[in-house]
Amino acid sequence: MRSTRLKTQALRDWSPPAGWLALETIDAHTGGEPLRVITAGYPVIEGDDMLAKRRYLRARLDHLRKALMWEPRGHADMYGCLITDAVSAEAHFGVLFLHNEGYSSMCGHGIIAVTKIVLETGMFEMKAPVTELRIDTPAGMVTAYARVEAGNVKTVYFHNVPSFVVELDAVVAVPGLGDIRYDLAFGGAYYAYVNASDAEVDFSRSGFRELIEKGMAIKKAVTQSRRIQHPFDDDLGFLYGTIFIGPARDSDAHSRNVCVFAEGEVDRSPTGTGVSGRAAIHHARGQLGIREPIVIESIVGSRFSVQVVETTSFGPYDAIVPEVEGRAFITGRHHFYVDPADPMAAGFMLR
Repeated sequence: MRSTRLKTQALRDWSPPAGWLALETIDAHTGGEPLRVITAGYPVIEGDDMLAKRRYLRARLDHLRKALMWEPRGHADMYGCLITDAVSAEAHFGVLFLHNEGYSSMCGHGIIAVTKIVLETGMFEMKAPVTELRIDTPAGMVTAYARVEAGNVKTVYFHNVPSFVVELDAVVAVPGLGDIRYDLAFGGAYYAYVNASDAEVDFSRSGFRELIEKGMAIKKAVTQSRRIQHPFDDDLGFLYGTIFIGPARDSDAHSRNVCVFAEGEVDRSPTGTGVSGRAAIHHARGQLGIREPIVIESIVGSRFSVQVVETTSFGPYDAIVPEVEGRAFITGRHHFYVDPADPMAAGFMLR
């Protein structure tokens, strides 16, 4: 028994050799969707605004994204974020989101999880009953509100960037699927919203592969058929993913979302930017008024509540300010190392 304890202590006392890259994270999930918050290992991210910082990451530091998001340290559906200095005078901090393909423009599940982490770790003071944090993102500043009870963040809701509909009932020809009707909307990122029945997709976990294949086929077809143009920033003008909409599993929920984004990632949460676009669509159709919350489920049954806080305008579009609420949980703290002699040091993906 003494020998076993000594060996275990040696494992705990081990340090990597000089010259190895060290990366540290705190991990969490929101509704089942992971968020790996990078706490050490990155240099200062240069840029006067969040889009410039995002471009800097892509051009200079993409090898670090691959090391943390791709195998063997991550997986095809890993998601992460990097906390930066604020670029707005009124913001507390900035955040850049990363995934298997690159860098997203906004992320609702990420806002919920990073808010919980920065408060429960003491990075910012936590005050009951509600703590407010203003966060710069590439899509604009969002305001997060943490509901605090007994020193813990119970839920987080946030007011997203203005969300709007580009087109309702558009149609695109998709190879293998035929003509598919979709709504195009922006909720911090652009999505094509498709009724699950129109694409004949299965929302069960056994239909996971089919969701990816059809979601990516629709994304590709829409991208090739039209220009996605943001009113103010060309860097935001791209289709992020396809969201399939279907009936809720539970009677007290409105519906279900399954989002296929980036390079075939499937969101385990209902997708914060996705339900923001949903709220804009339902409001545009006259189906959702001000302060009328609806609950939207995910593929794993987790839930976000979303409502329209107010109406506004965004460039040429009638827009809404959506409020999205969900729960996050911290899952671990990690020290990752990259041995320069490792032939898999650059990372890889099988999917």
